[in-house]
Parts: sequence; structure tokens; C-alpha cells
Amino acid sequence: MIAPLNPLRGIGCKILSVMVFVLMAICIKASAPRVPPGQAVFFRSFFAIPVILVWLGLSGRLPGGLATRNPLGHVWRGLVGTCAMALGFTALGLLPLPEATALGYAAPLLTVIFAAMFLGEEVRVFRLAAVGVGLAGVMIVLAPRITVGPGAGGQLETIGAFAALMAAVCAAMAQVFVRKLVHSEQTAAIVFYFSVTGAALALVFTLPFGWVMPAPREAALLVGAGLLGGVGQILLTESYRHAEASVIAPFEYVSMLFALLLGYFVFEEVPTLPMLAGATLIVLAGLFIIWRERRLGIERARARKVMTPQG
Repeated sequence: MIAPLNPLRGIGCKILSVMVFVLMAICIKASAPRVPPGQAVFFRSFFAIPVILVWLGLSGRLPGGLATRNPLGHVWRGLVGTCAMALGFTALGLLPLPEATALGYAAPLLTVIFAAMFLGEEVRVFRLAAVGVGLAGVMIVLAPRITVGPGAGGQLETIGAFAALMAAVCAAMAQVFVRKLVHSEQTAAIVFYFSVTGAALALVFTLPFGWVMPAPREAALLVGAGLLGGVGQILLTESYRHAEASVIAPFEYVSMLFALLLGYFVFEEVPTLPMLAGATLIVLAGLFIIWRERRLGIERARARKVMTPQG
């Protein structure tokens, strides 16, 4: 039985998930000076697993919720998603929190392009124009970080900026894999196997290359990041259960506000004018794409209703 939609509850779950993911990013960023990104990926993935299992158990979806018809699809999604996570965590360690957050918004813009390239989805001129505007915003944010100066700090920030951009590329590719998976897989299975794959890949590929024994504070931050990641994923999944995607999607950009506030109060990061200007363009482009998708969805629904024979 499908539960009736409750848009306010869906929006509430979405905003809570955004807050939780920003708190998770703070935990990762706070541990970044000593903990390698790959190790952070392991903790983020591994400690999300028990949270997800408890959620599935309480909702009566064990073990059926973990059934899969496409195990290889989960591997590919996990591989690309884990790369996105590792690159994103690298960026968090090298860039201010609001800047890393803003560059992450390039992912849904790139998803539009990749969906057209790999899934054959039709992309009209309005969405292409919005993607162009959003990518212009990305370049505005990136421009101050693309430096060839001798300062080590500048070089590290340049690396962080490119890591954030590549993280967005990988995240967009991961979304393409997810769009394929949802045709045959349950959401719970997609979430669970991503965490399992991410933990396994991070352990295999990073354990031999520079793991550190975290101090108690760092260990608490890393475990907290994993638990928060699991909770955030559950809240995100629940938000889509209670409201249509087009209703809750715009609230993703609330994370920019949280990133600005927490970046300032926790890390004393003052946002720059180029970052604010570029982030504004990226957010506006994302919102336009969401609005356009909703309009097209309404038009397609009307067309199907007209074409359906009336009995």
C-alpha cells in the first residue's frame, strides 16, 4: 500500500537531510588535517551500514529490501560514487566549506548533459541554457583558485578546486547509474550496496597507502560522519516517499545557507564575492532546471490523459 503524499513532511525530511549532510561535511573537514580522504571514505561508508540496517529492520524490509537483480550495476555505481566521495572529501580538506559546497552543485547540471549522452534523454534549449549559466557560475567560483603563484597554500587550493570539480563529474555519472538502477532495484538496496561498496573500495585501495591511527577526537569525528551519513540518507529517502521529487528538490540548495553559517562560525571562513556570485548563478540555474522539469512533467501528464481512451 502506497502512503498518501504529505508535501510538508517531505520538505521537512529534505531540509533535515541537508542539515545532517552539512554536519557530516564538517566532521570530515575537521578531521582532514591528519586523516587521508580515502580513510574518511571508509569510515563514512562503513558506519552508515548499521544505521541503514536498523532502519530497514524497523520498517520490516529485511532481508527483502536488499534483494538485487543487477549486482554489477551496484558495483559500477559504487565505484563512481566512491571516487566522487573521495574527491569531495579532498576538496573539503583544501577549500572553505561554502566553496566546496557551491562547486558540488555542478553535479546536477552535469547530470543533465550525461543523461542526454548516455541515457538518450531529450534536452531542450531551455535546459541547455540553464546548464550553460550554471557552468559559468562554476567558472566564477573556480577562477580565483586557478593560480600558478609560488605560494603552497594557493597550489593546495587549486588542487582542492579541481578535486571538487572532478567530484561533481563523478557524482553526475553516479546519478546516471542510479537512474538505470531504479528501474529494477529498490531504493533501500541502492543505498545499502553503495555503502558496502564504498567501504570495501576505500579499504582495499587506501589501506596500503597511508592510513593513520586517529586520535580519539578524530575517531569520534569519523564515526560521527558515518552515522550522520546514514541518517542523512534515510531522511533523504523518506523525503521522496512523502513528496514528489520536483517539490523537494529545490530545498537541496538550503545547504548553501548552512555551509555559509557553519563555515563562518566553526572554521572562521569568510565567503568571497566571486564565490557568492558564482554560487548564486549555479543555484539559479539548478532551480530553473527543476522548474522546467516540473512544467514538462505536467505537460506530459496532460498529454497522456488526453490520449487515454475514456471508458
